[in-house]
Amino acid sequence: MSGERCLLDTNAIVALLQGDAQLVELLRQAEWIGISVISRIEFLAFSGLTDVDRQLFHQFLQRVEVLGLAADDTALIEKIITIRQQSRLKLPDAIIAAMALREGAGLVTADREFTKLTDLPVINWT
Repeated sequence: MSGERCLLDTNAIVALLQGDAQLVELLRQAEWIGISVISRIEFLAFSGLTDVDRQLFHQFLQRVEVLGLAADDTALIEKIITIRQQSRLKLPDAIIAAMALREGAGLVTADREFTKLTDLPVINWT
């Protein structure tokens, strides 16, 4: 995994912040770690978050790159649409997958739905 680029899905963020040792070890050698703004929203919208969870997440955000979604990024938007139409992934998942592909990153996730995308490197730590 040394030198690999990794985009974390929301479930990977949760596991990482809970201290999952396998995931921590997997990411230790990563060259780049990012998350989608979609994952940021999904995490912070969870109703069961405590103040400690929020504080830990904000510290985490200082160590990763958060990828945004811009209205004028037509190449990304077209990729999202294609993924959604071809794989029937949920829209947030299609956005995350397209961002991983654009960044040349493996998607770190426990969600097996992403394996529908044969051109997306999926990294499952479980």
